[in-house]
Amino acid sequence: MIIQKFGGVAMRDEEMRLNCINHIKDGLKEFGDVVVVVSAIGRYGDPYSTDSLLQLTDAFSSSAAASDLAVSCGELIAAAVMSAELARAGVANTVLHGIQAGVMAAGKFGDGTIDYIDPVPILKSLELTRCVIIPGFQGIDKNGQVITLGRGGSDLSAIALAGALQASHAEFFKDVPGVMTHDPREVENPRKLDLLKMDEFIPLLDSARPIIQKRAALHAIKTATPLYIRGIASTEPGTWVMP
Repeated sequence: MIIQKFGGVAMRDEEMRLNCINHIKDGLKEFGDVVVVVSAIGRYGDPYSTDSLLQLTDAFSSSAAASDLAVSCGELIAAAVMSAELARAGVANTVLHGIQAGVMAAGKFGDGTIDYIDPVPILKSLELTRCVIIPGFQGIDKNGQVITLGRGGSDLSAIALAGALQASHAEFFKDVPGVMTHDPREVENPRKLDLLKMDEFIPLLDSARPIIQKRAALHAIKTATPLYIRGIASTEPGTWVMP
């Protein structure tokens, strides 16, 4: 089994999602079972992105619980879209969301943590369809309320699921071919790194635009989860980050 995480850029439009579908097919062929974690579609300005959903009403500033419920819908919409397009491409799949996914959260609205994951519902679903899709960025607390996991929280969802399901590794698909020596938006012709140890990788996340959420990478240390960071529109090798 592997975990494949697709971010907002990868989910942005049907053409980009076709890349996702091809990677999922490759994952199924090579590893047998694939758990797909999706972020909300697009970025700020796109109608279903997290930032756009937060702009629906100023009243969200008065209710953190309502705000979390609203923004969690972005990932749920992304999961539904991915599910439909996978089915059209001939890939049987199941979407698990909310309490179905077994992802239990704790802490503050908007900045929660994953308390634990019950793997049983996911494993049972994988007996029916080899591809299970889970909306990232969220969990359910002990009171049954949705709690989101902070900016980049879908990365934490993917790595926590990898640990709970004892997956081979977690794959992250980006608009760059892997972990680069420098931010390509700031430095021309940066070099892609093929292999990093986790203690080499963590300092690279102290930037304004980390390639994955730092909290997620720290969780990967706890669970000894290998990470594979690669380009969404390419089949070329990416960057392995090893515990």
